[in-house]
Amino acid sequence: ELKGIVFVIQSQSNSFHSKRAEDLKRDILKQAVDLGKELPTVLLIHQINRHEGAWTILPLMRDFSVTYGGNSSWIFFCEEDTRIQVVKLLEALRRFDKSKEWFLGKALYDEESTIIHHYAFAENPTVFKFPDFAAGWALSIPLVNKLAKKLKSEPLKSDFTIDLKHEIALYIWQKGEGPHLTPVPEFCTDDVNSYKADHCATTFSNFLPLCGEPVNKEDVFVAVKTCRKFHGDRIPVVKQTWEREAALIEYYSDYADVSIPTVDLGVPNTDRGHCGKTFAILERFLNHTSPRTPWLVVVDDDTLISIFRLRKLLSCYDPNEPVFLGERYGYGLGTGGYSYITGGGGMVFSRTAVQKLLASKCRCYSMDAPDDMVLGMCFSGLGIPITHSPLFHQARPMDYPKDYLSHQIPVSFHKHWNIDPVKVYFTWLAPNTEESHNGKHVGYNREDL
Repeated sequence: ELKGIVFVIQSQSNSFHSKRAEDLKRDILKQAVDLGKELPTVLLIHQINRHEGAWTILPLMRDFSVTYGGNSSWIFFCEEDTRIQVVKLLEALRRFDKSKEWFLGKALYDEESTIIHHYAFAENPTVFKFPDFAAGWALSIPLVNKLAKKLKSEPLKSDFTIDLKHEIALYIWQKGEGPHLTPVPEFCTDDVNSYKADHCATTFSNFLPLCGEPVNKEDVFVAVKTCRKFHGDRIPVVKQTWEREAALIEYYSDYADVSIPTVDLGVPNTDRGHCGKTFAILERFLNHTSPRTPWLVVVDDDTLISIFRLRKLLSCYDPNEPVFLGERYGYGLGTGGYSYITGGGGMVFSRTAVQKLLASKCRCYSMDAPDDMVLGMCFSGLGIPITHSPLFHQARPMDYPKDYLSHQIPVSFHKHWNIDPVKVYFTWLAPNTEESHNGKHVGYNREDL
């Protein structure tokens, strides 16, 4: 029965995202009313629990078990842009015995072992399946109760959360002793208007949100972090690819090179984390750029980014709010910890966020501390939540399942390892890959990469 399903929307507190999640909640409840059914429970993750790691879901299992373990059948998770046909979802779930342990979803798998999954299953990465959150995924209550019990005796280790969908599947799998993901063909990521969507209980329509006109080119200031040893190989790639999309761009280095040109911030280069350099960039943005420029983007010199798409995405955010946007990772979230925006995929700040951060006196504990993690710690201490977008990527296109990228219009990728970065840019990120001529896409074929 519908009342036996607890819907959990993987929501965020930023006003743009929370509104989308509320809209989805209303839609689910309206469908229930139209069916004459008793209303199900619909929860928004950012409202359930003020715990910093609520978005990682596993820390919530004990609460779910206590609250719903006795009177529910399924917990169904979805993203704010997942669209649900409640009747078809009920039909799909009825095929499974709710008294058994089930982990259901649309299955993704790695085609080759990848750094973002710590090179797991290197012998044959295709054997391990994990859920595409966009299609929705479900846990039966017996499995929720088992996970809650396990978490009580074995708390989550205090380390990194990098790709949540893979890490949850690994935790549930329990080195082969727990359930594998069972693929459900009705959990789909086809567009709701696609002919393929007829059989689908879920669909997914968010390629790239646009909430009005894209923000102006002059509203986005781009800061590229580089150093002398990469001036000759990485900077030419930026200039051949996305530099022309940026109206306001500066390159920050440990050496002033007029041919690029680079700005020497007076911060020596470090072999690892670049906290000192990043905070110097934030200060410069606040004190040396027009106060009318509302957005700052900080990227590495081997980040490939579409400023064109970013301007569309930023139309959805209010720069008067403290916005810190990009791909979210977590550190130590089972035991407190904090979330952060991973630097390689690009870190986007509203001017308001930079003002609040620098006014707080939260700073680097050392010049070579990891800048992205220190920023996460600082914003967490200020009570400013980070805002996650799956369109930013810390790794290369081949580090993600093809099926996962197929329902995205990505904003960024990162790293030049074993790839032709110029080709990757023109395949995945160049503006003309969205525009078509005579119905044919311009640019390289993504399958080539």
